[in-house]
Amino acid sequence: MALKATIYKAALQLSDMDRHVYDAPSVTIARHPSEADERMMIRVLALAMGWPADTSEGTLELAKDMWEPDEPALWHQNFSNEIVHWVEVGQPDDKRLLKACGRAQRVTVWAFQSSTPIWFDGIVNKVSRTDKLTVWQVPSEQSQALAALAQRSMQLTVTVQDGTVWVSEGDQSVEITPIKLMGPD
Repeated sequence: MALKATIYKAALQLSDMDRHVYDAPSVTIARHPSEADERMMIRVLALAMGWPADTSEGTLELAKDMWEPDEPALWHQNFSNEIVHWVEVGQPDDKRLLKACGRAQRVTVWAFQSSTPIWFDGIVNKVSRTDKLTVWQVPSEQSQALAALAQRSMQLTVTVQDGTVWVSEGDQSVEITPIKLMGPD
């Protein structure tokens, strides 16, 4: 018998002062049985950080990456089913990233493992020819602290200012300083 997804719900209060994005999206997260809290919370962080300022052409949504190998962790498809933004979480290989760059207007990777520098050194020469790709690293200790906020029902406040992200749930708060490994300025 196949294991089923565990459902999590997150109500976000997003205040991104760097991009002037203020919204309160609610998301239902189907957590794959093999997915850890850390990866799931990085997906939520990626959703908040990639939330579009203009939602008239749709929004960023959680996709079925662990169930469907041709889908990313998150994506923003407009109403014509064109992929506006493709978001990967973890350390995808260069072929997957280049394929995504061919399908989407922009591609973002959120890597969080301590081995990220080694992974990135191995693919940077292969993916540097595309101008659609942005790669972020969340320091491992910060992503682990973010994982500690995971609950089946979450009320998350996400505040972004000067490149620093604060994620709060109740009286707990985590400061995250993502490091841009590549991408447009």
